[in-house]
Amino acid sequence: MSALSDQLVTFAILAYLVAMISHAVEYALGNGRATRPRTVAAPARELATVGAGSGAGTGPSDVGPAVATGAAGDVRRDPGRLAGLIGVGLTALAALLHLGALVTRGVAADRMPWGNMYEYVLTVSFIGVAAWLAVLAKRPALRHLGLFLTLVMVLLLAFAEMVLYVEITPLIPALNSYWFVIHVSTVVFSSGIFLLGFVPAVMYLMRNGYESGRRGFPYDLARRVPKAATLERLTFGLHAFAFPVFTFAVIAGAIWAEAAWGRPWGWDPKETWSFISWVIYAGYLHARATPSVKRNVAVWIAVLGFATMLMNLFGVNIFFEGLHSYGGLD
Repeated sequence: MSALSDQLVTFAILAYLVAMISHAVEYALGNGRATRPRTVAAPARELATVGAGSGAGTGPSDVGPAVATGAAGDVRRDPGRLAGLIGVGLTALAALLHLGALVTRGVAADRMPWGNMYEYVLTVSFIGVAAWLAVLAKRPALRHLGLFLTLVMVLLLAFAEMVLYVEITPLIPALNSYWFVIHVSTVVFSSGIFLLGFVPAVMYLMRNGYESGRRGFPYDLARRVPKAATLERLTFGLHAFAFPVFTFAVIAGAIWAEAAWGRPWGWDPKETWSFISWVIYAGYLHARATPSVKRNVAVWIAVLGFATMLMNLFGVNIFFEGLHSYGGLD
């Protein structure tokens, strides 16, 4: 089962990569909408002389619409749109492979697959892509964001497989508790939604600059994504959904710490960075609700919040020693 999990991760990375390429093709070819034959009005002078010198009447019913059209209902398929739909299908396939890797890893370990950084990154990234597919099912017009979402998936999974991978080991005694499922599951879920929210946040900043007249890298990358206002609303909705779950996760962690170590809070590095992340995300939601704060300023706060989440995941486990150092890396 462990070997099968490793193989499924590799296949998932390849599927995400091909999905990213498909989305890139759509992005390069156009806006992904079906194109209809253009209707061209005849010049006014020709309209005035239609039927002259013949026995035909010259009333409106006789002249008819002076247009040049193709066959009725003839719609040319946009190859860009087709590539985008293929990208969505491949993303769904990659998500299934991704899920299979997690399930087989959990079966092999005989526990939930959240015991080290490798497993944690696999789970958070799966939550992110699953949430993306749910959003896409409701809002198909957001499909262009798939290019950037699949890019993030490829980078995260490749990093996890090449840098964070460790063999399956039993849980350390401190983690062998029912609070492991309660606390870690809510942290994982909220982190996955924050990961998804990070993508439209970054694209909003780029698109907002593009709509403001800025050109060149990176603003030109956002010329085909949805409008800035749409991206900003999506960013807010995802963060507003994830924040209460993350709040519960922090509280559950404090309760677990009281049971395991005899104190609810000890300013352990991971506890400290979790608190920093919580404060920044709370600041984002407060800024978003304050009319005097510009939307791009608020979104920058959300981006900063995700940077602290990355620091909590990678920096704390790699560079700091503490009670939460469960990364599994040597």
